[in-house]
Amino acid sequence: MRGRLRIYLGAAPGVGKTCAMLGEAHRRRERGADVVVGVVEDHGREYTAALLAGLETVPRRSLEHRGSVFAEMDVDAVLARGPAVALVDELAHSNVPGSRNAKRWQDVQELLDAGIDVVSTVNIQHLESLSDVVEGITGVRQQEAVPDEVVRRAEQIELVDMTPEALRRRLAHGNVYAPEKVDAALSNYFRPGNLTALRELALLWTADRVDEYLQRYRADNRIKDTWQARERIVVGLTGGPEGSTLIRRAARIAAKGSGSEILAVYVARSDGLTGASPGELTGQRALVESLGGSFHSVLGDNAAVALLDFARGVNATQIVLGSSRRKAWEWVLGPGVGATVARDAGDVDVHIVTHEHVATGRVRPIRRIARLGPARTSVGWLLGVAGPLLLTWILGGHRSDSTDMLLYLALTVAAALTGGLFPALASAVIGSLLINWYFTPPLHTLTVADPQNILAIAIFLAVALAVAYVVDLAAARTAEAARSRAEAETLSFLAGSVLSGEQALPALLERVRETFQMESVALLERSQDFGPWTCAGAVGPAPVSRPEQADVDVPVGEQLALALSGRVLPAGDRRVLGAFAAQAAVMLDRRRLGEEAAEARRLAEGNRIRTALLAAVSHDLRTPLAGIKASVSSLRAEDIRWSAEDEAELLAGIEEGADRLDHLIGNLLDMSRLQTGAVVPLVREFDLDEVVPLALRGVPADAVRLDVSEEMPLLEGDPGLLERALANVVENAVKYQGPGQVLVSGSVLRLTGEQDRIELRVADHGPGIPDQAKDKVFEPFQRYGDTPRGVGVGLGLAVARGFTEAMGGSLTAEDTPGGGLTMVFSFPYTRPQPHPHPERPKGDTA
Repeated sequence: MRGRLRIYLGAAPGVGKTCAMLGEAHRRRERGADVVVGVVEDHGREYTAALLAGLETVPRRSLEHRGSVFAEMDVDAVLARGPAVALVDELAHSNVPGSRNAKRWQDVQELLDAGIDVVSTVNIQHLESLSDVVEGITGVRQQEAVPDEVVRRAEQIELVDMTPEALRRRLAHGNVYAPEKVDAALSNYFRPGNLTALRELALLWTADRVDEYLQRYRADNRIKDTWQARERIVVGLTGGPEGSTLIRRAARIAAKGSGSEILAVYVARSDGLTGASPGELTGQRALVESLGGSFHSVLGDNAAVALLDFARGVNATQIVLGSSRRKAWEWVLGPGVGATVARDAGDVDVHIVTHEHVATGRVRPIRRIARLGPARTSVGWLLGVAGPLLLTWILGGHRSDSTDMLLYLALTVAAALTGGLFPALASAVIGSLLINWYFTPPLHTLTVADPQNILAIAIFLAVALAVAYVVDLAAARTAEAARSRAEAETLSFLAGSVLSGEQALPALLERVRETFQMESVALLERSQDFGPWTCAGAVGPAPVSRPEQADVDVPVGEQLALALSGRVLPAGDRRVLGAFAAQAAVMLDRRRLGEEAAEARRLAEGNRIRTALLAAVSHDLRTPLAGIKASVSSLRAEDIRWSAEDEAELLAGIEEGADRLDHLIGNLLDMSRLQTGAVVPLVREFDLDEVVPLALRGVPADAVRLDVSEEMPLLEGDPGLLERALANVVENAVKYQGPGQVLVSGSVLRLTGEQDRIELRVADHGPGIPDQAKDKVFEPFQRYGDTPRGVGVGLGLAVARGFTEAMGGSLTAEDTPGGGLTMVFSFPYTRPQPHPHPERPKGDTA
């Protein structure tokens, strides 16, 4: 049986997570539970150490790293001990290299798999999904993180809360950090604004987890009633222009209560294309998402019922609807969606929001191919069959004039308007028979004595049939016009996206899914006519892998097909779907053309580098070669006798030219390695003292002043690469320095948190460069200003930056105070954290 995980979550260090965990351990121990301490850090805090007293602690495992000894949790020892409950502090902690697992949460997973319950702690800034948010708030990048899913799977999550003022008082009293660190902590990470934002993050994240538990409980217990534990505001959209007004109104309502959630819902008919404008829906979806809400599209022929079902399913507390767009006379057809929702909402509050489009005409959904719904068709048949009988009973059958025929004709027209052609035909036939039986002499027989009456009945029947046909034809044309209008809007919006250069294939496929109300959409392709299909892009759950598996597939040539799953579409929708498929093919081609263009740019860059290389070979490399050849030829000349001083000078010129040639060729080879990705650092720990002197061998001793402390920590990287990079930078600095010395200095930049940085700075007092050129000097074959040819090929700084980045560092340029240029090497550095000595002085308790 798998163990259970309980987590104490805090907004920042020092809120009391560890103390809360230890308090629970003592309570469980008093109830007879077998509790051991796997690892708990007291950080020298007296109150925490006092709570540890009396609890069995499993000895830790000692590991050596970077010359320091660290103690990590011994997972094997805890497993061998086999307790019922293990306390494991700091869930996001990274273990020292050589440990059983890289992360402590992985150790916890092993304990849980062994059936051991675990109680742990974690801060909100260590959740992986929030690391970038916390960095934006505090300016500090978190180096340790735990996947959100690990924390979500915990049986219980308890928030340990503390106000920012109370936490800052704890720091000021020395109960969190050592006294020498308090001022820096209060002025950096623990500023009131930072703590308030972190506290809000912790509260909201915990509220979301509580909401997940609540939804699961309601689903398991089949609870349909609304529990107003949290404000959820559902916005009903029609796809009309008033939707933006409703969304903003809902956002203002949500702003009045912290933690409110906005869900925008569009109810689409299940009979093909939506009646709404795709452009309006896309804009409203972007608006609701920008306000922190979510957009949903559901199917339903009855908008009110579908909207209420959705609201009850998400446990909504409020519904926001717009005032009806129907005109006054349309209310005779029944109550609108707003009135129906307000009547049947029960304990869900309904807001009817007015807007400028009230009573301007409702958004008419596109009819199905049959054009008339089952309810309307039933009413038509009722008028066509029962209507003539009721009219005959009302008239009483005691007179016969033209008014009677007009009444029957009006009834036939009403049947045609309501139910279509066939109810109108039934009304015409039944009406003509009733007129003959009750109103045409001789009465109560189908015999007609007067020929004029025969003609009148025939004319009545012909007119009734003609009117029914015309009315039905008009209804058909209206439905076709509505569908054509929706298709035109969809195609217009699609054309707009083409003209604007929209290239996001997933966005287009998502638009197809929403427009046709499908479950999933996939763009499939194959390299040859009968080859296997591959997916070029897909949206929605479980997209198909072959066109024949889809409910609807639209081929685009022989090698491409758009496959939709969810339902079978009417034939009329395939025309618009074909346009979407063609646009998807165009986007796919654009994407590939973009990739080819990028490859072409890469090749062009390679050609540019080759051209610059040829120029370097033809000039910069030939110059030292020419000097060497001239000196050698002079020494070999038999007709000239050189003095010892002259020979020494010529030999020095040969040596200097060879050195320059070796340096130029070395830079060219280094750049070639960087371009091909062949630079593989040999990472080890080394001292800057063993690298910096070697890098300065090629420059005059009096041109550089060194200020690197012997107490600098060890750096992790490739000393050979750093030596080459530093040598190039120093040589460049000496070249532009002029009078004075170049300063090479090293320092450790202390940051809040675990991760610091080691900086190596090379500062000159030369002419400097403007800000816009600080990045260009690191490009290959770039020489700034009026530097004469022959002094280099412009590769030194490019090679230096490439080698530095290969080691995980950075090389940047900044201005030297007082004038000049400073090159800054920066490398990450994690300072060791030895465990506090037992005799170390403790801070005061709160």
